[in-house]
Amino acid sequence: MAGIAPLSTGVIERIMRGEEVDKPVLQILGTKKITGGETDRLRLLISDGKFINSYSMLATQLNHLHAEGKLAEYTIVQVDKYITSVVNGKDAGKRVLIILELSVLNPGTVVGRKIGTPVSYTEEAAAQSNKASSSSSNAAVKPLTAANNANRNDKKATLYNNNNSSFNQDLNSGLTSPISSLSPYHNKWVIKARVTAKSPMRTWSNAKGEGKLFSMDLMDESGEIRATAFREQADKFYDIIEVDHVYYISKCQLKPANKQFTSLKNDYEMTLTGETMIQACEDDDNDIPEIKYDLVPISQVANLEPRTVVDTIGVCKEVSELQTFTSRTTNKEFKKRELTLVDASNAAVNLTLWGDEAVNFDGYVQPVILVKGARVTEFNGGKSLSMGNGTVMKINPDISEGHKLRGWFDNGGGEHISNMISTRTGGAGGGFSTEWLTFHEARDRNLGAGDKADYFQCKGVVHIVKSQNAFYKACPQADCNKKVIDENNGHYRCERCNAVFPNFKYRLLINMSVGDWTSNRWVTCFSEVGEQMLKRSAQEIGDLLENNPPEGEEVLSSINFNSYIFKLRSKMEMFGDMQRNKLTVQSVAPVDYKEYNKYLINNLKELTGINKN
Repeated sequence: MAGIAPLSTGVIERIMRGEEVDKPVLQILGTKKITGGETDRLRLLISDGKFINSYSMLATQLNHLHAEGKLAEYTIVQVDKYITSVVNGKDAGKRVLIILELSVLNPGTVVGRKIGTPVSYTEEAAAQSNKASSSSSNAAVKPLTAANNANRNDKKATLYNNNNSSFNQDLNSGLTSPISSLSPYHNKWVIKARVTAKSPMRTWSNAKGEGKLFSMDLMDESGEIRATAFREQADKFYDIIEVDHVYYISKCQLKPANKQFTSLKNDYEMTLTGETMIQACEDDDNDIPEIKYDLVPISQVANLEPRTVVDTIGVCKEVSELQTFTSRTTNKEFKKRELTLVDASNAAVNLTLWGDEAVNFDGYVQPVILVKGARVTEFNGGKSLSMGNGTVMKINPDISEGHKLRGWFDNGGGEHISNMISTRTGGAGGGFSTEWLTFHEARDRNLGAGDKADYFQCKGVVHIVKSQNAFYKACPQADCNKKVIDENNGHYRCERCNAVFPNFKYRLLINMSVGDWTSNRWVTCFSEVGEQMLKRSAQEIGDLLENNPPEGEEVLSSINFNSYIFKLRSKMEMFGDMQRNKLTVQSVAPVDYKEYNKYLINNLKELTGINKN
């Protein structure tokens, strides 16, 4: 038939024997939808004109072709990329063809009939048929042998393959499966993937017991997937796995992905088991894509919703001191450090490091910092970034964006940042971008009465610090500050995280009277500001106020009659059935009198000019 592409006759037999065939041409004789899981899968009945194979699956990323009617009966396709896998269960030993990429050569409506007189493929049927001639096939066959990759495999570093002959044979033959083809329905696979992210080692505790875990994100050219190791497997593999390295991985358990804890585009996630095998790929990894960064200017972070995951890059302009928090119930220490990142968008943002990364960070040389997968947090209208599970940080990355940023900063960039989008700045004196106002002026302007909060800054003196209700018990998770419910059994429940913990963290909620030369106002300070002013952690202050109130009150009163530059948020809020203007301290800094005097002099010049007119 003119215009109809010839089929690769007899090629199904070769494919089912494990040979790699270059772009075979096949005919679709039927499709069947298999439901289950978050995404339906399609089973295909395909023919090469000699044999029919019903053990064929379409990769889920090609489901749209079926939905668009492009895979109708009698359609002729060219299979551009595929893998085969041996299944378990009742069909144990059967080899399944999984089609990853294809091109439609002739629509079924044009072909209109089944080509040839194909029979169902079995090994017996193939043995009884005439031996297929290699010249009759339009596909070039490339048998995979260990010799093809001998030199490459000699250089591979074995990590944990348990001397498994099947695993080693698959590596020697080059038979690896793409991530997109993985499913719980077969387990004889080996993937070759790059580690794009690795979480810190964490501990967990619930009714079933306790232990440690870490997770890593894996990527190949077909997709991505998360893998998690618990207990013994966490200890076994944590120090071995390195971000941006490529590994061969096999014998992991697959289950439906919990979308609450991962944003990866995969219906499944992996759990490392006692049979898991991992081997480093130290060369020949060019087919695995490099990590890609979707870098967002720091100025745009202010427009992102809380809990959004973002990639960004900036120069570490300032570094806070290491802060340590001690759990009252477990005596476990939590450590954090805040960095202030700036970039050419004339903006600055705070990035919080935790654990060992906070302890070991040396930012006094003002390096370029790239973060992938940082989580956006919000605190009283300001936005910050926090390292979390799966976040990757690179110091002085060798990329063009990093080199440009280095040159910008070294030539004076970052000296006059006007957009400080975080809740706390490291600047002093006049380093804030908000308008200078007195309390009287702020009241006259009716700040905070609109739909959005208003911000201003002033020089104020602390008059009184209330000790009542100056703290609360919060969720111990790094990214959650929700008040916990004491279950009176040694455990604390967080409604936001829907989890129970054996410990909590203290959070400050301090009310103080602050005055300037025009009037005074009650303002509220949260943990970050309170810790900065009192020079103690929220954990220390909470412990004192709960267990030694006189000493705790003495710590609070230590800042009475001290002057600071306050950046304040003004917003009308409901208290019971009454509406009241609430002032919240966004950030605080000691008075830099040199900068403050500049402000006063400029103010006097403006007043003098007005009087002259």
